[in-house]
Amino acid sequence: MAIATIDTSAALIENDIVVFGLIAATLGLVFWLASGPTPFWKKFFAWVPALLLCYFIPAFYNTVGLIDGENSALYNPIASRVLLPAALVLLTLSIDLKGILKLGPRLLFVYCMATIGIVLGAIVSFQLMEWVWPAAVAGDTWKGMAALAGSWIGGGANMVAMREVYEVDATLFGQFAVVDVAIASMLLATWLFLANRSAQIDAASGADTTAIDDMQARISAYEAANARIPTLTDLMVIIGVGFGIVGLAHALASPLAAWFGANVANASRFSLDSGFVWVVLLATAAGLGLSFTRVRRLEDAGASKIGTACLYFLIACIGMQMDFTKLFDRLELILIGLIWMLVHVGVLWFAARLVKAPLFYMAVGSQGNVGAAASAPVVAAAFHPTLAPVGVLLGTVGYATGTVVAYGTGQILRVMAGG
Repeated sequence: MAIATIDTSAALIENDIVVFGLIAATLGLVFWLASGPTPFWKKFFAWVPALLLCYFIPAFYNTVGLIDGENSALYNPIASRVLLPAALVLLTLSIDLKGILKLGPRLLFVYCMATIGIVLGAIVSFQLMEWVWPAAVAGDTWKGMAALAGSWIGGGANMVAMREVYEVDATLFGQFAVVDVAIASMLLATWLFLANRSAQIDAASGADTTAIDDMQARISAYEAANARIPTLTDLMVIIGVGFGIVGLAHALASPLAAWFGANVANASRFSLDSGFVWVVLLATAAGLGLSFTRVRRLEDAGASKIGTACLYFLIACIGMQMDFTKLFDRLELILIGLIWMLVHVGVLWFAARLVKAPLFYMAVGSQGNVGAAASAPVVAAAFHPTLAPVGVLLGTVGYATGTVVAYGTGQILRVMAGG
C-alpha cells in the first residue's frame, strides 16, 4: 500500500538504530504475550490478533511523536527493499504449487471479483459524492482516486505510476495516501480479526472448505514427517539463499527497468520501468523456481518461519508511518474511501456467496488487491501458516495488473468528472 506523508519533525527518538531496537522489542513483547503467559493474555489474544498489535502499536508511536516513521530508513530501504523480497523468496521456495492449483477456479473467480469491486467502488463512490457533496469530487479529485485505485488493485509502485501518468498534485496525492493507509489498515484489521473466527463463519455460511482443508492436512503431514531442528548451517544457508537472491534481484532490476523504459512503448503504464516492481517479480520468480528443486527442503529447517518474521517486521514498519491525526484533514476523502471499500466488500461477499467460497478466499482475494505482496501473505498466514504462499501469489498478481486496470479506472473517472 501507499505511505502517508507525516510531519513528525519533533520526534523524541531520531536515531534509526534506537527505533529498530524499539520496534524489535515491541514485536518480541507482543508475541511473548500472545503465547499466553497468563490467563488474561490468553483471553486477550483470543480476540485481538497479535498481528494487529504489530501494526497499530508502531502507528501509535508515530502519532504521539515518539518516532518519525516517515523519515526513518527502516521502511525504505530496509523493510520494503530488503526484508520484503527476502520474505517473498523464503515463502515461495517452499510453495506447493500443485496444491494451490487444486484450490480451483473459485479462488481465481473471487480474486477477479475483488478487483472488479475496486473498480466499481471508485465509480459508485464518485457518483454518490457528486450527488450529495459535489465539492468533495470537484477539480482534480478524480486524479487522486485514479492513483488510489493503483494502490488498491496493485501496490505502492502502481500508485506512484498513476501519479506520474495523471500528473497528480503532490498535496492531493499525499491526502489520498492518508486515505489509503487509513482505509486499508481498517480492512487489514478486519480480515485479521475475522481470521480467528473463520471456522464458525464458514460453517454458518455453508462454505465449501474441502480444498483448503486438504491442502493444510497435506502440508502439515509433510512438515511432521520432515521437520527438523535447524542447525547453524541450515540457518546460514537459509539467510544466504534469501538475501543472496535479494541482492541479485536488485542488481538486475535497475538495468531491466531502464531497458524496458527506453525500449518498450508504454512501459511506465505497466510499471515495467520501476526497479522495485522488478525486484518483487524477480524475487518471487526465483522463489517459485527454487520450489521445484532440492532447495525446497530448506523449509524443513524453517525457511518460511524466517520469511514470516521478515513480514512481521515489514508490517510494523508500515504501521510506524501512519499518523492517526492526519485522518481529519479532509474528511470527505475518508468518506469517499469508506464508500469505495464498502462496495468492494459487497461485491466480494456476493461473489463468495455465489460459489460458496470460504472466508479465506474473500480475505486473501481482497488483500491480494488492496494490500498486495506486503500484507496478503500475512492475512493468508493468519488463517493458517501453510496458506501464506497463496497470499504471495495473489499479491504479486496485483503488481502486474494494477497499473493497467487503474489506468482504465482513471479514464472512466475522467469522463465522469467532465474532463
